[in-house]
Amino acid sequence: MSINLPAVTPFLALALLPCLAMAQTQESREYSDGVRGSVVLPQGDRSFADLVVDYRSGTGSIAETARDPGQALGAPDFSGNVRDGSFVSLGCDGVLTLQFTDNALVDVEGPDLYVFEVGPRVEGMFLAISEDGETWTDIGAIEGGRAEVDIAGRVPAGSSFRYVRLTDDGVDCGTDYAGADIDAVAAIGSAMRFVLDGAVLFELDSAGLRDEARAALDALSVEIARARIDAFTVIGHTDSTGSESYNLALSEARAAAVRDYLAALVALEGVTIASMGRGEAEPIADNSTEEGRSMNRRVEIVGR
Repeated sequence: MSINLPAVTPFLALALLPCLAMAQTQESREYSDGVRGSVVLPQGDRSFADLVVDYRSGTGSIAETARDPGQALGAPDFSGNVRDGSFVSLGCDGVLTLQFTDNALVDVEGPDLYVFEVGPRVEGMFLAISEDGETWTDIGAIEGGRAEVDIAGRVPAGSSFRYVRLTDDGVDCGTDYAGADIDAVAAIGSAMRFVLDGAVLFELDSAGLRDEARAALDALSVEIARARIDAFTVIGHTDSTGSESYNLALSEARAAAVRDYLAALVALEGVTIASMGRGEAEPIADNSTEEGRSMNRRVEIVGR
Protein backbone atom coordinates (compact mmCIF):
# COMPACT_ATOMS: atom_id res chain seq x y z
CA MET A 1 0.00 0.00 0.00
CA SER A 2 1.32 3.43 -0.93
CA ILE A 3 -0.23 6.66 0.36
CA ASN A 4 0.28 9.55 -2.07
CA LEU A 5 -0.17 12.85 -0.31
CA PRO A 6 -1.06 16.13 -2.05
CA ALA A 7 1.69 18.40 -3.32
CA VAL A 8 2.24 21.10 -0.72
CA THR A 9 3.25 24.70 -1.21
CA PRO A 10 5.82 24.73 1.60
CA PHE A 11 5.63 26.20 5.05
CA LEU A 12 8.63 28.50 5.31
CA ALA A 13 10.32 29.96 8.35
CA LEU A 14 13.76 31.14 7.28
CA ALA A 15 16.78 31.39 9.64
CA LEU A 16 19.72 33.74 9.19
CA LEU A 17 22.70 31.59 10.18
CA PRO A 18 26.23 31.06 8.80
CA CYS A 19 24.93 27.89 7.15
CA LEU A 20 22.30 29.73 5.08
CA ALA A 21 23.92 28.64 1.82
CA MET A 22 23.44 25.00 2.86
CA ALA A 23 19.66 25.26 2.85
CA GLN A 24 18.19 23.51 -0.16
CA THR A 25 14.60 22.63 -1.05
CA GLN A 26 14.30 18.86 -0.77
CA GLU A 27 12.46 16.73 -3.26
CA SER A 28 9.54 14.42 -2.59
CA ARG A 29 10.48 10.95 -1.36
CA GLU A 30 8.65 7.75 -0.49
CA TYR A 31 9.24 6.10 2.89
CA SER A 32 8.27 2.66 4.14
CA ASP A 33 6.52 2.66 7.51
CA GLY A 34 7.68 -0.88 8.22
CA VAL A 35 4.17 -2.14 8.95
CA ARG A 36 1.32 -0.93 6.75
CA GLY A 37 2.99 0.26 3.56
CA SER A 38 4.62 3.54 2.53
CA VAL A 39 4.03 7.27 2.48
CA VAL A 40 5.18 9.97 0.06
CA LEU A 41 6.44 13.15 1.78
CA PRO A 42 6.67 16.25 -0.44
CA GLN A 43 9.68 17.68 1.42
CA GLY A 44 11.70 14.49 1.85
CA ASP A 45 14.05 14.17 4.81
CA ARG A 46 13.31 17.70 5.99
CA SER A 47 9.85 16.50 7.05
CA PHE A 48 11.02 14.62 10.15
CA ALA A 49 11.36 15.63 13.81
CA ASP A 50 14.86 16.81 14.74
CA LEU A 51 15.19 17.02 18.56
CA VAL A 52 14.05 15.07 21.62
CA VAL A 53 12.59 17.50 24.15
CA ASP A 54 11.39 14.96 26.73
CA TYR A 55 11.16 11.19 27.15
CA ARG A 56 9.47 9.60 30.14
CA SER A 57 9.23 5.86 29.68
CA GLY A 58 6.14 4.24 31.11
CA THR A 59 5.66 0.96 32.89
CA GLY A 60 6.14 -2.51 31.46
CA SER A 61 9.12 -4.26 29.94
CA ILE A 62 11.25 -2.32 27.44
CA ALA A 63 14.25 -4.01 25.81
CA GLU A 64 17.54 -2.10 26.01
CA THR A 65 17.57 -1.71 22.22
CA ALA A 66 14.33 0.30 22.43
CA ARG A 67 15.21 2.77 25.18
CA ASP A 68 16.95 5.50 23.14
CA PRO A 69 14.48 8.31 22.29
CA GLY A 70 16.89 9.58 19.64
CA GLN A 71 15.79 6.66 17.48
CA ALA A 72 12.53 8.57 16.86
CA LEU A 73 14.42 11.35 15.03
CA GLY A 74 15.03 11.62 11.32
CA ALA A 75 13.80 9.30 8.61
CA PRO A 76 12.44 5.83 9.47
CA ASP A 77 14.91 2.95 9.39
CA PHE A 78 13.09 -0.06 10.89
CA SER A 79 14.44 -3.24 9.27
CA GLY A 80 11.64 -5.54 10.39
CA ASN A 81 13.81 -6.99 13.14
CA VAL A 82 12.57 -5.68 16.51
CA ARG A 83 16.10 -5.97 17.93
CA ASP A 84 17.66 -3.62 15.38
CA GLY A 85 17.62 -0.57 17.70
CA SER A 86 15.77 1.57 15.17
CA PHE A 87 12.83 2.68 17.37
CA VAL A 88 12.01 3.77 20.91
CA SER A 89 9.27 2.12 22.98
CA LEU A 90 7.16 4.43 25.13
CA GLY A 91 6.10 1.89 27.75
CA CYS A 92 2.58 1.89 29.19
CA ASP A 93 1.46 5.53 29.52
CA GLY A 94 4.95 6.74 28.50
CA VAL A 95 5.48 10.17 26.92
CA LEU A 96 7.74 11.34 24.09
CA THR A 97 8.01 15.02 23.09
CA LEU A 98 9.79 15.94 19.84
CA GLN A 99 10.66 19.23 18.14
CA PHE A 100 10.91 20.24 14.49
CA THR A 101 13.79 22.68 13.94
CA ASP A 102 14.03 23.06 10.15
CA ASN A 103 10.33 22.58 9.41
CA ALA A 104 6.95 22.89 11.11
CA LEU A 105 3.59 21.17 11.28
CA VAL A 106 0.85 23.07 9.44
CA ASP A 107 -2.62 22.20 8.19
CA VAL A 108 -2.60 21.21 4.53
CA GLU A 109 -5.16 19.44 2.39
CA GLY A 110 -5.39 15.85 3.61
CA PRO A 111 -3.16 14.33 6.34
CA ASP A 112 -0.79 16.68 8.17
CA LEU A 113 1.28 14.36 10.39
CA TYR A 114 2.54 10.82 9.92
CA VAL A 115 3.68 8.69 12.86
CA PHE A 116 5.84 5.71 11.99
CA GLU A 117 4.74 3.28 14.73
CA VAL A 118 6.41 -0.11 14.32
CA GLY A 119 7.41 -3.06 16.51
CA PRO A 120 5.72 -6.42 17.15
CA ARG A 121 2.29 -4.84 17.65
CA VAL A 122 0.61 -1.60 16.57
CA GLU A 123 -0.41 0.29 19.71
CA GLY A 124 -2.50 3.43 20.17
CA MET A 125 -1.36 6.85 21.37
CA PHE A 126 -2.67 10.29 22.23
CA LEU A 127 -1.34 13.26 20.27
CA ALA A 128 -0.84 16.88 21.36
CA ILE A 129 0.89 19.67 19.41
CA SER A 130 2.35 23.04 20.42
CA GLU A 131 3.91 26.16 18.90
CA ASP A 132 6.08 27.02 21.91
CA GLY A 133 6.38 23.79 23.90
CA GLU A 134 4.30 25.24 26.74
CA THR A 135 0.71 25.62 25.51
CA TRP A 136 -0.62 22.39 24.04
CA THR A 137 -3.52 21.52 21.76
CA ASP A 138 -4.87 18.01 22.26
CA ILE A 139 -5.59 16.39 18.89
CA GLY A 140 -6.85 13.12 20.36
CA ALA A 141 -6.20 9.43 19.87
CA ILE A 142 -4.09 7.93 17.12
CA GLU A 143 -5.71 4.55 16.65
CA GLY A 144 -3.53 1.50 16.32
CA GLY A 145 -4.27 1.02 12.63
CA ARG A 146 -3.95 4.67 11.62
CA ALA A 147 -0.59 6.39 11.14
CA GLU A 148 -1.71 9.62 9.46
CA VAL A 149 -3.33 12.51 11.33
CA ASP A 150 -5.37 15.44 9.99
CA ILE A 151 -5.41 18.51 12.29
CA ALA A 152 -7.97 20.40 10.17
CA GLY A 153 -10.76 21.89 12.27
CA ARG A 154 -8.81 21.38 15.50
CA VAL A 155 -6.41 24.33 15.22
CA PRO A 156 -6.81 27.97 14.12
CA ALA A 157 -6.28 28.66 10.44
CA GLY A 158 -2.70 29.62 9.63
CA SER A 159 -1.22 28.07 12.79
CA SER A 160 2.15 26.34 12.76
CA PHE A 161 3.50 23.93 15.35
CA ARG A 162 7.06 22.96 16.26
CA TYR A 163 6.38 20.44 19.01
CA VAL A 164 4.67 17.05 19.00
CA ARG A 165 3.86 15.07 22.15
CA LEU A 166 2.96 11.37 21.94
CA THR A 167 1.48 9.63 24.99
CA ASP A 168 0.94 5.88 25.02
CA ASP A 169 -2.68 4.88 25.68
CA GLY A 170 -1.72 2.31 28.32
CA VAL A 171 -3.43 -0.56 26.49
CA ASP A 172 -1.88 -3.88 25.40
CA CYS A 173 1.59 -3.51 26.94
CA GLY A 174 2.46 -7.17 27.49
CA THR A 175 5.56 -7.51 25.31
CA ASP A 176 9.28 -6.78 25.74
CA TYR A 177 8.58 -3.55 23.84
CA ALA A 178 5.78 -2.16 26.00
CA GLY A 179 3.70 0.70 24.66
CA ALA A 180 3.84 2.37 21.26
CA ASP A 181 7.08 1.91 19.32
CA ILE A 182 8.15 5.09 17.48
CA ASP A 183 10.54 4.97 14.54
CA ALA A 184 9.91 8.48 13.14
CA VAL A 185 7.45 11.39 13.10
CA ALA A 186 6.93 13.48 9.95
CA ALA A 187 5.21 16.83 9.39
CA ILE A 188 3.72 16.47 5.92
CA GLY A 189 3.18 20.22 5.32
CA SER A 190 6.81 21.13 5.94
CA ALA A 191 9.75 22.82 4.27
CA MET A 192 12.79 24.96 5.05
CA ARG A 193 12.82 26.77 8.35
CA PHE A 194 15.34 29.44 9.36
CA VAL A 195 15.35 32.02 12.15
CA LEU A 196 16.46 35.57 11.37
CA ASP A 197 18.77 36.72 14.18
CA GLY A 198 17.60 40.10 15.49
CA ALA A 199 21.14 41.10 16.48
CA VAL A 200 22.32 40.68 12.90
CA LEU A 201 19.38 42.60 11.47
CA PHE A 202 19.02 45.52 13.91
CA GLU A 203 20.81 47.66 16.45
CA LEU A 204 19.49 47.51 20.03
CA ASP A 205 15.96 48.98 20.32
CA SER A 206 16.01 49.96 16.65
CA ALA A 207 13.98 48.94 13.60
CA GLY A 208 16.55 50.29 11.16
CA LEU A 209 18.29 47.57 9.15
CA ARG A 210 22.05 47.28 9.61
CA ASP A 211 24.32 47.16 6.56
CA GLU A 212 25.05 43.49 7.24
CA ALA A 213 21.32 42.78 7.24
CA ARG A 214 20.87 44.01 3.70
CA ALA A 215 23.49 41.62 2.31
CA ALA A 216 21.98 38.73 4.23
CA LEU A 217 18.44 39.54 3.10
CA ASP A 218 19.65 39.72 -0.50
CA ALA A 219 20.92 36.14 -0.16
CA LEU A 220 17.73 35.13 1.61
CA SER A 221 15.57 36.43 -1.23
CA VAL A 222 17.31 34.03 -3.59
CA GLU A 223 16.45 31.12 -1.28
CA ILE A 224 12.81 32.20 -1.11
CA ALA A 225 12.60 32.51 -4.88
CA ARG A 226 14.23 29.11 -5.31
CA ALA A 227 11.58 27.59 -3.02
CA ARG A 228 8.89 29.12 -5.29
CA ILE A 229 6.96 30.73 -2.46
CA ASP A 230 4.38 33.14 -3.89
CA ALA A 231 3.18 34.62 -0.59
CA PHE A 232 4.64 34.88 2.91
CA THR A 233 4.38 36.81 6.15
CA VAL A 234 7.28 38.38 8.04
CA ILE A 235 6.76 38.00 11.81
CA GLY A 236 8.74 39.96 14.38
CA HIS A 237 9.52 38.64 17.89
CA THR A 238 11.27 40.16 20.93
CA ASP A 239 12.48 39.04 24.33
CA SER A 240 10.55 39.98 27.48
CA THR A 241 12.71 42.99 28.43
CA GLY A 242 10.54 46.11 28.56
CA SER A 243 6.77 46.45 28.52
CA GLU A 244 4.48 44.26 26.45
CA SER A 245 3.21 47.25 24.47
CA TYR A 246 6.74 48.46 23.67
CA ASN A 247 7.85 44.99 22.58
CA LEU A 248 4.79 44.55 20.39
CA ALA A 249 5.38 47.89 18.65
CA LEU A 250 9.10 47.14 18.17
CA SER A 251 8.37 43.69 16.71
CA GLU A 252 5.83 45.18 14.31
CA ALA A 253 8.26 47.86 13.16
CA ARG A 254 11.08 45.36 12.63
CA ALA A 255 8.86 42.99 10.68
CA ALA A 256 7.70 45.89 8.49
CA ALA A 257 11.32 46.91 7.81
CA VAL A 258 12.20 43.41 6.63
CA ARG A 259 9.00 43.23 4.58
CA ASP A 260 9.67 46.53 2.84
CA TYR A 261 13.25 45.60 2.01
CA LEU A 262 12.36 42.19 0.61
CA ALA A 263 9.39 43.57 -1.36
CA ALA A 264 11.76 45.91 -3.25
CA LEU A 265 14.06 43.11 -4.45
CA VAL A 266 13.86 41.91 -8.03
CA ALA A 267 14.13 38.27 -6.96
CA LEU A 268 10.77 38.56 -5.15
CA GLU A 269 8.91 40.56 -7.76
CA GLY A 270 5.27 39.46 -7.83
CA VAL A 271 5.46 37.79 -4.40
CA THR A 272 2.85 38.90 -1.87
CA ILE A 273 4.52 39.90 1.42
CA ALA A 274 2.73 40.79 4.67
CA SER A 275 4.10 41.53 8.13
CA MET A 276 3.03 41.34 11.75
CA GLY A 277 4.55 41.53 15.22
CA ARG A 278 4.10 39.11 18.11
CA GLY A 279 6.23 40.99 20.63
CA GLU A 280 7.28 38.78 23.54
CA ALA A 281 4.30 36.42 23.25
CA GLU A 282 6.02 33.47 21.55
CA PRO A 283 9.44 32.80 23.10
CA ILE A 284 11.48 29.86 21.84
CA ALA A 285 14.00 30.01 24.70
CA ASP A 286 14.30 31.02 28.37
CA ASN A 287 14.04 34.79 28.83
CA SER A 288 15.85 34.58 32.18
CA THR A 289 19.22 34.11 30.44
CA GLU A 290 21.03 36.33 27.93
CA GLU A 291 21.42 33.41 25.56
CA GLY A 292 17.69 32.76 25.69
CA ARG A 293 16.79 36.42 25.23
CA SER A 294 19.09 36.59 22.21
CA MET A 295 17.31 33.62 20.62
CA ASN A 296 13.92 35.21 21.25
CA ARG A 297 14.93 38.45 19.46
CA ARG A 298 14.24 37.19 15.98
CA VAL A 299 12.28 37.65 12.77
CA GLU A 300 10.57 34.71 11.10
CA ILE A 301 9.23 34.38 7.59
CA VAL A 302 6.22 32.11 7.18
CA GLY A 303 4.82 31.30 3.78
CA ARG A 304 2.51 28.88 2.02
